[in-house]
Amino acid sequence: MLTNLTPQPADKILQLMQKFREDPRTDKIDLGVGIYKDASGNTPVMRAIKEAEKRLWEVETTKKYTALAGDPAYGDAMVDLVLGDAVPRDRVAAAATPGGTGAIRQGVELIKMANPDATIWLSNPTWPNHPSIIKYVGMKMAEYRYFDDATRGVDFDGMMADLAGVKAGDVVLLHGCCHNPTGANLNMAQWAEVVDSLQKTGAVPFIDIAYQGFGDGLEDDAAAVRLVASSLPETIIAASCSKNFGIYRERTGILMTVSQEAGNKPLAQSTLAFLNRQNFSFPPDHGARLVTMILQDKVLRDDWMEELENVRLGMLALRTQLAGELQRLSGSDRFGFLAQHRGMFSRLGATPEQVERLRAEHGIYMIGDSRMNIAGLNEATIPVLAKAIIDTGI
Repeated sequence: MLTNLTPQPADKILQLMQKFREDPRTDKIDLGVGIYKDASGNTPVMRAIKEAEKRLWEVETTKKYTALAGDPAYGDAMVDLVLGDAVPRDRVAAAATPGGTGAIRQGVELIKMANPDATIWLSNPTWPNHPSIIKYVGMKMAEYRYFDDATRGVDFDGMMADLAGVKAGDVVLLHGCCHNPTGANLNMAQWAEVVDSLQKTGAVPFIDIAYQGFGDGLEDDAAAVRLVASSLPETIIAASCSKNFGIYRERTGILMTVSQEAGNKPLAQSTLAFLNRQNFSFPPDHGARLVTMILQDKVLRDDWMEELENVRLGMLALRTQLAGELQRLSGSDRFGFLAQHRGMFSRLGATPEQVERLRAEHGIYMIGDSRMNIAGLNEATIPVLAKAIIDTGI
């Protein structure tokens, strides 16, 4: 049987990581892998997480299973973090998942159960795992325009023209904030137009919010999700704690469904539990418990929010420095979009050939579509990157 298996496409990010490790140059720069790094190149454990782990070690008395949907307290804490008071709690079903990726996978499975004929619409470009998961699950998908290669901003006219053609019952996958891979976000006026379009077409929004707190702050980053969830009959939301709590390896995510009809919650909740049972049975709890402890304790929460805000401001400072250095070297403001983008990523707008030159000639590693991780930079490497960008003719 195993001889019948066929090789699968290699993951581009993992390939890039391998090339980076094998590169003997000591001045190489990794802008490929999508994790936060501080100025020393480390991905630290956040202070509140360390403190919560100490407390948990003292009081935890069992490692027994929680529930198929995870600890209800985690669901309540995450619904509050993402949705606030935009939607009554009795309208929201929630289930813990192994990371945000697990939430996306369970969300696609949910869509397939509810409407196997639906088409899932994705922004062009989007996070590579989105189409990969949808294809594997066997759902139809289509693209809507999103990124303008000329301005490095949102092609909003193209986006709205494409969304106008979405059919009732189809699903539109949207990035809640800090669009990956482009870094280009909709403003709230544009989000309102998206909501109006979804109301007219009868499509269901599926929001992936993996970077809450990395863009304009915890509340501002959730504003679009709250607008959508409070304005439409149904919304599906996949959220991740990997970035904003720095617990990548704990695989802590959540899938939520919102229905304006409270009577729909029990069926949605039982379906989420069923899907968990079919896939991994009980979700991991360690990361979820730490998140719950932090969100429910004022001292821990305040400390976490302070550190998260420092992370966010640090990335904004890197963006401003890079845009300024490129303006100085190029004599133009054509790289000003870097300061306007939000989150960990920006799409530079380089060709695959230019990206390869950056790697081969300058030891700078980024994905072939020129997505680069801003958090992979520091004050010392920004001038190096800026000079390489200009020398490469980008």
